[in-house]
Amino acid sequence: MTSEVTDAAPSTEPEFQIGEVAQRTGLTQRTLRFYEERGLVTPADRMEGGFRLYSEADIGRVQLIKQLQDLLGFTLAEIKEMVEAEELRAQIRATFRPDRDLPERRERVVQVIAAVRRQLEVVEPKIEQLVEMRGELSERLEMLEQRLGEIDDALAGGQPLEG
Repeated sequence: MTSEVTDAAPSTEPEFQIGEVAQRTGLTQRTLRFYEERGLVTPADRMEGGFRLYSEADIGRVQLIKQLQDLLGFTLAEIKEMVEAEELRAQIRATFRPDRDLPERRERVVQVIAAVRRQLEVVEPKIEQLVEMRGELSERLEMLEQRLGEIDDALAGGQPLEG
């Protein structure tokens, strides 16, 4: 997806240098370069001096990566799988044509189904871990609330609490 700047018509899509992207996303330039090395993001273009130029879509992808990492604790490999599957789905949707023959349309839907299944394979273990953690925290909270009730009862009755 990386291309060299040529004499072709200039892109109408705004392009941002790495420092601007870092500022907008709250990441460091080093992190953005690391994402690029790992194949998570590819700058839309490069200037003649080799400076990276990012599009709004690139910035959106970086923000999604950051969200998956920060909020959900996804590894970079899991993030890459999620983002690539989402991009395939978006690409197929963007090139939808109702005049395609049915076998071709069917194959495209099969590709999207496979992509969404890959996303679910990444998400399901996280959900299971979160449900387990929620259960443990709920049990702990219940025990603490019961203990608090016992203490409150002892205080109200003026009796010392055993144990």
